[in-house]
Amino acid sequence: MSAAASSGRPREARDIFGFWRRSYAMLLKEFIQLRRDRVSFAMIVMIPVMQLLLFGYAINTTPRHLPSAVLLQEDSDLGRSILKAMENTSYFRFTREVHSVEEFDYLLQSGKVLFGVEIPRGFERAVRRGDKPALLVAADATDPVAAGSALGALGTLVQTALAHDLHAGDPPNMPFEIRTHARYNPAASSRLNIVPGLVGTILTMTMLIFTALSVTREIERGTMESLLSMPIKPVEVMFGKIVPYVLVGFIQATLIIGIGVLLFGVPILGSVLMLAALSTLFITTNLSIGYTFSTIVQNQLQAMQLSMMFFLPSILLSGFMFPFAGMPVWAQYLGEGLPLTHYIRIVRAIMLKGATISNLQYDTIALIALMLLAMTIAVTRFRRTLD
Repeated sequence: MSAAASSGRPREARDIFGFWRRSYAMLLKEFIQLRRDRVSFAMIVMIPVMQLLLFGYAINTTPRHLPSAVLLQEDSDLGRSILKAMENTSYFRFTREVHSVEEFDYLLQSGKVLFGVEIPRGFERAVRRGDKPALLVAADATDPVAAGSALGALGTLVQTALAHDLHAGDPPNMPFEIRTHARYNPAASSRLNIVPGLVGTILTMTMLIFTALSVTREIERGTMESLLSMPIKPVEVMFGKIVPYVLVGFIQATLIIGIGVLLFGVPILGSVLMLAALSTLFITTNLSIGYTFSTIVQNQLQAMQLSMMFFLPSILLSGFMFPFAGMPVWAQYLGEGLPLTHYIRIVRAIMLKGATISNLQYDTIALIALMLLAMTIAVTRFRRTLD
C-alpha cells in the first residue's frame, strides 16, 4: 500500500505540473494571437474610450441653444426684449428670421429649426393697453425631450428677464399670453419618436453585418480563389452581393413600419412611395458601407467588430437616443457623416410631418453622397484584391 501510494504521488505531481505547463502554453498562444489581431486589440481599447468620450462630452439629455425661427410682424423694443429673454433662458437660439407664415411652417416641417416664435402686429400696443395679446410659440415635438424642457421654461419668462422691461407691476402678472403649439406630436408620445427611429437603427445593424461578412466569408471558405479566377469586374461583384440584401432590407423596413402603424398607432402622413424610395436609398448606403468593411478586414470576427464600432456612434450621435440639437458642434459634425442621422430625420418627417421631397433635399443628397463614397472605396479596395 505504501509503495503504491508513493508511486501515486509523483504521478499526481506530474499531472498537476503538466496541467499548468499546458495551460501556460495555451495562455501564451492566445496573447500572441491577440497581439497579431490588430482589429480585436483596437476594439479592446477603442470601444471603452469611444463610449466614455461620447457619453461624457457629446450626450446631453437637457439640450440647450436649440435652433429657432422668429416671425416678427412688428419691429418693436418689446418684441426684441422678448426674443432676448427667450435666448437668456439658454434653450432658444434664433438662427432664422422669416417674413411669412409659409416660410415659418416650411422651416419647422423640414427640421431646420425646432421652434418658431410669432410676434403679431400691434403686439406692443396691445400690451401697453392691457389687452393681454397672444405670443405664439410653435415647437417641433417629434422629439419630446428636446421640446419639453424649452417649453417649460417659457412659464418663467416674465418673472425673470422681462419684468424690468415691461413695467407691468408685480412679476407674476403676465402682460401677455403665451400660446404653445406642440406640432406633429402634441401628446408628447414617446412611441411616435422611438418607432420611426427604430426602423433606421435595425436596418443599420442588420445591413452592416450582412454585407460586412460577405467577402470575408468567401475568403474563409476558400471560394474567393474561384471568384478571382472568373472574368468578373469589381463593380459586378459588389452589385451581385448588394442587390439581394436590398430586397431583404426592404422587407425588414416594411415589416417594422407595418408593426409600428398597426400596433403602436404611428401615422404615415406623407407619401408612402417616397418613404419606400428613400428607405431603399438608406439600405443601399448601409450595404455599401458594410461591403467596404468586408474589403478591409481579414476574417468574419473582425468584420463583426468593425461593424459594431460603426454601429455604436450611429446610435449615440444620430439623434435616435438623445436630441441631436443638444450635442456640441463637433459631435454634430460627426453625426452628419452617419447615414442613420439623415434617415431618422427623413422617416420622422415623412411619417409624422407629412414632409415632401423639397423638405428633405439636404438629407437625401447627404445619403446619396455617402453611398457613392462608400461604393467608390469598396470597388477600389476590391480591385486591389483582384490584382
